[in-house]
Amino acid sequence: MSVNYQSDKEAVDGLASAYQKLKSEISKVIIGQDDVVRAVLISLFSNGHSLLVGVPGLAKTLLVSTIAEVLDLDFKRIQFTPDLMPSDITGSEILDESRHFKFNKGPLFANIVLADEINRTPPKTQAALLEAMQERSVTVSGVRHVLPNPFFVLATQNPIEQEGTYPLPEAQLDRFMFNIPLDYPSYEEEIQVVKETTTVKDNNLQHVLSSEEILFYQQLIRKIPIADNVLEYAVSLASKTRPNTDNATAEVNNYIAWGAGPRASQFLVLGAKTFAAIHGKYSPDQEDVKAVANYVLRHRIVRNYKAEAEGVTEENVIAKLL
Repeated sequence: MSVNYQSDKEAVDGLASAYQKLKSEISKVIIGQDDVVRAVLISLFSNGHSLLVGVPGLAKTLLVSTIAEVLDLDFKRIQFTPDLMPSDITGSEILDESRHFKFNKGPLFANIVLADEINRTPPKTQAALLEAMQERSVTVSGVRHVLPNPFFVLATQNPIEQEGTYPLPEAQLDRFMFNIPLDYPSYEEEIQVVKETTTVKDNNLQHVLSSEEILFYQQLIRKIPIADNVLEYAVSLASKTRPNTDNATAEVNNYIAWGAGPRASQFLVLGAKTFAAIHGKYSPDQEDVKAVANYVLRHRIVRNYKAEAEGVTEENVIAKLL
């Protein structure tokens, strides 16, 4: 596929076509989970990171490795454990044969990094990942090492087992563009999964996009125009989540302790642009903002004790705002 388009409009058509091919290839391995696949690809084209939350056995790792393969990107998986040190993921300096120090790159130096069970590792190691996600670089012994481009972190978290975990601080959660929940497959999908995985089957996946093409599309997303009223809708949606402010709703004042920051507004706009583009639209509308709102806001608002006592979830509050 070439990225030599005559116009941005033609390039958006190319992105929509590439997205359909990606979906088709991924579906050879991943059955169902259409919303999850779409959300991960939207965050990738928006140049953002994603947090996948789901119980074990829902093919989170398989999904990420499949996406990495069809995108022809370098993929590394890090299993986060309580004894993992920052140098285990960033790399460290070693003494070579000629008695000179050289930097030995860690698993963070990949295009797609799967941070498996990210909340199992202590804050010290989480902080090393924080720099990588925000600055796209790591600092070792005072020297800055730039990570490959594109760079995309997909972290997983198990919502059930919270014993011996280190909850992600709000500052780190805010670095994730999307929080994507995974649910159990439907009965029909599970039958299909079992059929496919208990026989011999060779899934010959085709490479759909190269890293250069992904970088091109990431730039294209930022060039997509957005109407002022849609942009204002996205910003007002984020600002409504902040309790005791001018835009806050009664529901938010009642149940929310902390609301979403400006990064939520940025990701709502980028997510809406990408959502529109992959569906062949040349500019997003309010419906596109609504389509990504749950993914952007659910991990950026903090419920108070009253909400927990009454069983009011983040999704309930967001639904009222929409």
